[in-house]
Amino acid sequence: MYYAIISEDVANSLPLRQGARPAHLARLETLNAQQRLLLAGPHPASDAVDAEPAFTGSLVVAEFESLQAAQQWANADPYVSAGVYAKVTVKPFKQVLP
Repeated sequence: MYYAIISEDVANSLPLRQGARPAHLARLETLNAQQRLLLAGPHPASDAVDAEPAFTGSLVVAEFESLQAAQQWANADPYVSAGVYAKVTVKPFKQVLP
């Protein structure tokens, strides 16, 4: 089953994101190689200037065996340990389109 991992950043998260980004992306690449990743990406701040990007959170939709497995994967995200995320919510997700 797919699960949506919806994360909300702390204020001024960019420096924290930059430090943890390689490890964060490596985990996503692993899910992708396993053909379990439906989509992933950040939520840019609506007022972000191109020269200084800002983010309000992230979304990952991926296949896991259970809600518990998805939650454990989300809790182990390098962005969590780096303090990027203020809150992480994991919910079942049903793809309808496309």
